Amino acid sequence: MASYLYYLLPAVGGYALTSLYFLKNPHILHKKKQTAFYCTHISHRGGSGERIENTMGAFTHAAEVGTEMLELDCQLTKDSHVVVSHDENLLRQTGQDVNISSLNLEELPPYKETLEVTFKAGHFSTGSDRNIALLEDVFRKFPHIAVNIEVKENNSMLIEKNSSMPYMFTVKRALKMLLLYYTGLLPFVPLGESFLQFYLPQIINREYIPETWILRSRLVIFLIERLTLREGMFKHLRDRGIQIHLFVCNEEQDIEAAFAAGATGVMTDYPTLLSNYIRRHKQDT
Repeated sequence: MASYLYYLLPAVGGYALTSLYFLKNPHILHKKKQTAFYCTHISHRGGSGERIENTMGAFTHAAEVGTEMLELDCQLTKDSHVVVSHDENLLRQTGQDVNISSLNLEELPPYKETLEVTFKAGHFSTGSDRNIALLEDVFRKFPHIAVNIEVKENNSMLIEKNSSMPYMFTVKRALKMLLLYYTGLLPFVPLGESFLQFYLPQIINREYIPETWILRSRLVIFLIERLTLREGMFKHLRDRGIQIHLFVCNEEQDIEAAFAAGATGVMTDYPTLLSNYIRRHKQDT
């Protein structure tokens, strides 16, 4: 047993030191990603706390207050138009219990006059624009603003319509990346993703009440926070050119916590709030 440890301990120690070295110096093994945009200010669903979510009115308002990226969700209509909508079923958004995939474009109903903000329980937004937008109209109107598209359905046709863009980690890939980090393998593995995007854990059960019962446990959220908000991992990803977006930050304390954790960008339902925060902190520095 002693002779076994004689060889094992130096090997483990050497592996750990090598892994740590390449974790801190990823440029030796990997070429840094160069995306066409670098975004600090991201508007969730176009800024759904200040206008009706995912509408052209919301996107226009977010652009006017200085957002650098529009986050949105898309679905496919019966006649194969890509539209901007978080839900496939329109009951929550329009009051009509019908699926987008069962309707042609001209049959889509308008949004409700007021809509509850998903990540700000008890708060509602409104706006003059209540129409479900076409994705192509968003690209046409905002050619110089980055657009973060979340494909909500496992639909091959819908994915193919957005297949040439830089992409983010899926939940499965993010968990694999986390496992690679804790086993020391992350510095040696190539990553195709350009963005890591996930919840700021501290908002869960305060700003956002999850449906999954296990996420309502304070202990579980504490463990998630400890396991995911790792300074060394975030720095390694940033050094490889991977942008880190934490969401959904609808209070100034959460915006501050996200940047302190190492996020390169923050996603919010309140683009004016985030713009004011960034402006103040630029003046301070």
